[in-house]
Amino acid sequence: MTPDEYCQDKAAKSGSSFYYAFLFLPPERRRAITALYAFGREVDDVVDEATDASVARIKLAWWRTEIDRLYGGAPEHPVTRALQPHLQAYGIPRDRMLAVVDGMEMDLDQTRYLDWPGLRKYCWHVAGVIGEMSASIFGYTDPSTLVYAERLGLAFQMTNIIRDVGDDARRGRIYLPIDDLQRFEVKAADILNGRYSPNFSALMAFQAKRTRELYKEAMSALPEVDRREQRPGLMMAAIYHALLDEIERDDWQVLHQRISLTPLRKLLLAWRTWVGGGRGLVRRLSR
Repeated sequence: MTPDEYCQDKAAKSGSSFYYAFLFLPPERRRAITALYAFGREVDDVVDEATDASVARIKLAWWRTEIDRLYGGAPEHPVTRALQPHLQAYGIPRDRMLAVVDGMEMDLDQTRYLDWPGLRKYCWHVAGVIGEMSASIFGYTDPSTLVYAERLGLAFQMTNIIRDVGDDARRGRIYLPIDDLQRFEVKAADILNGRYSPNFSALMAFQAKRTRELYKEAMSALPEVDRREQRPGLMMAAIYHALLDEIERDDWQVLHQRISLTPLRKLLLAWRTWVGGGRGLVRRLSR
């Protein structure tokens, strides 16, 4: 299996919404973004699959060394070998790659966040910087596009956090800020034990409002000149925003299940956004 095939297999097996956007890209950009996505999956899996935090730290330290090897021209892992040819072509910076590893390490250091600024910092590390690097691969001319991409990454991560409240609780994690739980009088024990309440629904509606504001900020920052090149990100936005709407329609029933869209619906949303150039989506989410 070649490095590119390894990354393709990693992306396809994940079932992620991102995979549907990659299908519409030209081959070279598709290989680059698939390798970047596979890198994110690899380091995320270190934490998600860890049963021993000390072992996970050793593995993340290995990835830091591997990033040094990558930028030194001698990567060893199939993902970094696939990514190497695209570093210069798409301006993928070393500090952003390391920032992603920093974000994964944050998951080993804490299972709660005091407030939104703290959670936002985490979201930036694990998703905002991925958004910036992805925008570079898709292509841009106006620096404001990086602001759009960073905000969109934050919106995606918050959508994931809302969807995964129950799954995360079963791992002993609550990403929703402590001060928000206190404001809406929702006890951590209620979330950990899967107890629904009107207060929990109000808390989740508040998180969704915050997330929709991030989508709005992203769309407002996207320059018209770069909209067509950034269609892959917009395709993902269409899918993730539809997922957020679906969770709301299901009355925030996320403690006992993982709500998702069907593959066919994801593909249809991606196709419509690609064909329409994303103009309608940008207009709708900017309101």
